Amino acid sequence: MESSSSSNSIGAWNYLILLLLRPILAISFVLSFILLGWFLAWKLILVHVPLIQDIFGLREKRIKPKPPSRGRFSKFYNTMDDIDSGSGLYFLWLPKH
Repeated sequence: MESSSSSNSIGAWNYLILLLLRPILAISFVLSFILLGWFLAWKLILVHVPLIQDIFGLREKRIKPKPPSRGRFSKFYNTMDDIDSGSGLYFLWLPKH
């Protein structure tokens, strides 16, 4: 009788290993493999991609000073200033009293 109870306890231990320990070891192996791959990809490739640098703030943004006359509105207002100060054509639009 003792031999049957000892064989049952060995069988229960095998089931415990089969159902708990092996899946835990398998999941930890897969996760460690994925993390190692991600770490290597990050260090070797992803750090050098400009989009990734912008998303994670790895590259400081360079601020370019804007030129004083950069567009059509500034040209328009500069010509208005020239008209106001120089030629006097602006006064043609004003009604006479």
